[in-house]
Amino acid sequence: MPVIGIGGFFFRAQDPEGLATWYRDTLGVGGGCGKDENGQSSDWFWYPEPGPVVFAPFKATTDYFAADKSFMLNLRVRDLDGLLEQLNALGIAITTKDEWDTPETGRFARIHDPEGNPIELWEPPAG
Repeated sequence: MPVIGIGGFFFRAQDPEGLATWYRDTLGVGGGCGKDENGQSSDWFWYPEPGPVVFAPFKATTDYFAADKSFMLNLRVRDLDGLLEQLNALGIAITTKDEWDTPETGRFARIHDPEGNPIELWEPPAG
């Protein structure tokens, strides 16, 4: 197959510049975040660390995320507890549920961006 990865994630926003700033400053996601293989950053690109990506359509009737949203962004994280402390200090509402976490799949938490888009934070299992 010629596809080698996700090249971008595009979505509508009421305030695109403000939302881009929120993602960059709050989660370290977006243009200017990370460095390429030569240690260079770019205002346009985000260089995430290599790792697994789940690409999974859900039934239209799923209750896994809000019915009025057509997507939920899942972000892979290294230190979920540390990130949750930072988000809590910023006053961002966080949802966790024990049943979401398993040794096989890892740990999860949910937040929403300023426009109400759901974000799942995923710390994969160690090992």
